[in-house]
Amino acid sequence: MRKKNYKGRCEKKSILKSNEIFKGYDAVQCAYVDVLSARDDIVEIRCNVPLDDMDYTSDFLCFKASGEMLVRECLYRKMITKPMTIKLLEASRQYWLRRGVKDWGIVVNEE
Repeated sequence: MRKKNYKGRCEKKSILKSNEIFKGYDAVQCAYVDVLSARDDIVEIRCNVPLDDMDYTSDFLCFKASGEMLVRECLYRKMITKPMTIKLLEASRQYWLRRGVKDWGIVVNEE
């Protein structure tokens, strides 16, 4: 998750399963888009999706061939225990749960 109008450095690239240019703001997000792109069950990938009524975005919203949605939030391991990170992740989980997403998860970098 990151602020909606985040202006940090980003990596841009075209991915087949997206209608937009992918903008990755950290190494975890940039690596995980390749994992999602390689999955046969995913037909569309949306990146940095704004959360209504919040000043933040979710890293990935994906649509599966089955019609189900998948949401992933990417973060560095050192951030996972920070109180604000926990609060934001829970807000994201609740947001997507209210919209019927059952496959919500966190992607953490390797150590």
